[in-house]
Amino acid sequence: MRLFAAVLPPEDVVDALAAEVGRLKGLPGAEGLRWTGRAGWHFTLAFYGEVDDARVPELAERLGRAARRTPPFGLALRGGGQFGHGRALWTGAAGELRPLALLAARAEAAGRKAGVSTEEHRRYVPHLTVARSREACDVRAYLAALDGFTSRTWTVDELVLVRSNLPASGVPGERPRYEAVAREPLGRAG
Repeated sequence: MRLFAAVLPPEDVVDALAAEVGRLKGLPGAEGLRWTGRAGWHFTLAFYGEVDDARVPELAERLGRAARRTPPFGLALRGGGQFGHGRALWTGAAGELRPLALLAARAEAAGRKAGVSTEEHRRYVPHLTVARSREACDVRAYLAALDGFTSRTWTVDELVLVRSNLPASGVPGERPRYEAVAREPLGRAG
């Protein structure tokens, strides 16, 4: 299974982002970007890649421990940024960022302890990708538009282990499908 740990925003926050992305799609050059869909809007905490089915129960158990050690915290979507000279356009996070970074570090450690290799360790930058480009592009207009965007603050109260099902049909524009494998509540003794 292709897996990652994530924080998922609530539906009304996703609705607010969808309205903002709708405005971004009206900007010149928007047709040259590949816009991510609502189902793919999440904050990745740790990416595990292909995980053997036999390792999933231990990974879920360790993620549960990491979640229980992290109290719920407030988060909002805010602003925007880019990676790779415009290859990835994203909205960022505001609120209690320290607990979010700590949860990401704990999710990464849970994977290592479960024998699952994680991506090369980098400083955690909370982001939710809204568009991609195969080539470098100028995204300044999108960043300027996202600059004023802020969602409501919600309470993050769970860590989700997500399975990513990559497209197999070869149909252009088909997107991965995501499904929750485990949902681990934050800050609850167990």
